[in-house]
Amino acid sequence: METRAVRLYGKKDLRLETFQLPEIKEDEILVQVISDSICMSSYKAAILGPEHKRVPKDVDKHPIIIGHEMAGNIIKVGAKWQHQFQAGEKFAMQPALNYKGSMDSPGYSYRYCGGAATFAILPQEVMELGCLLKYEGDSYYEASLAEPMSCIIGAFHASYHTDMGSYDHRMGIAAGGKLAILAGAGPMGLGAVDYALHGDRRPGLIVVTDVDEARITRAKAIFDPAEAKKAGIDLVFVNTSNIEDVPKYLRELTGGTGFDDVHVYAPVRAVVEQADQILGRDGCLNFFAGPTDTAFSGLINYYNVHYNSAHVMGTTGGNTNDMIESLRLTEKKLINPAVMVTHIGGLNSVAKATLALPEIPGGKKLIYTGITMDLTAIDDFAALGKTNQHFAKLAEITNRSKGLWSTEAEKYLLAHWH
Repeated sequence: METRAVRLYGKKDLRLETFQLPEIKEDEILVQVISDSICMSSYKAAILGPEHKRVPKDVDKHPIIIGHEMAGNIIKVGAKWQHQFQAGEKFAMQPALNYKGSMDSPGYSYRYCGGAATFAILPQEVMELGCLLKYEGDSYYEASLAEPMSCIIGAFHASYHTDMGSYDHRMGIAAGGKLAILAGAGPMGLGAVDYALHGDRRPGLIVVTDVDEARITRAKAIFDPAEAKKAGIDLVFVNTSNIEDVPKYLRELTGGTGFDDVHVYAPVRAVVEQADQILGRDGCLNFFAGPTDTAFSGLINYYNVHYNSAHVMGTTGGNTNDMIESLRLTEKKLINPAVMVTHIGGLNSVAKATLALPEIPGGKKLIYTGITMDLTAIDDFAALGKTNQHFAKLAEITNRSKGLWSTEAEKYLLAHWH
């Protein structure tokens, strides 16, 4: 089977190549990848190369396929798994394997398993660990985005609270409580807002901060505070760029008591320190954003840690149950992962986009591996549509869904791009 894939050979060395996949073994599964979204973790792997903990040291001789937020179709099933999976089924995958203590993971460590490919081979450990997930939704992109959404869901589940005098941890954000999502108008932050509004355990107040007015304007257009109010949730967006005392301002929004849960979506010292200063009693701070600086740090008020029972924690990635929850919520149309997506591209755009990811504005970059298309912002569809009828049609489709990507848009793209 011939595949076309983006492979990592070393630091900043990504190559789009066509090569032959070996025949699958009886405990492997051959899949066709339809969609794969680019994660900042792939950027980190591409920049660090063999110095990354998940990338093999001999990647220069045995390159790996990047990409781990993949979805597609099962093509061929090895004998070991034919009782469980069948050709033609749609799939999503949880890449955080942690197989027998190994850090090996699809998109970082495998020669034939990664999302930036037309076809890939899933190693047996993916199935053994229950990380190959059947998907029955209408579109592929929603299954790809189930992975980043699972990371968000995992952070909500990992938060915890206690009662004074009790050692029992109540897992999850405080139901009916006060939640702050700092630096939250980016792609992952918007996913967090969506889950907070529509998950099983909902806060009574959600405050979302950012310093970019354009991002905040887009966030308000997607999540109308008036609609949230109808569901019993006060949703407040705050541009903190011109506020002199941000912690004081944010605490006043809670009536002065502080927040029960604070999630930090940018590895910025000022933001982390704001998070610490707005925690209420028994407040839980989740540092969600993974820094590239191994010495990243910020001040924490340990007086509050002691006397206010403050909790400080971090999560990286979700587990398989989180991903299953994400898929089921998406299938039921309770959450819309498209809120994270701002750019669409083909496999030809992956290498350049991955290496330049921090410099490209907007949110998630969604890739369709079977097409050739330069990375394009959804906001640019209308302008491009003046000379290209297909972009004009995509602009028309996305305009009907608040400027968001959709199942209709995906089907049109797959039918008209090659």
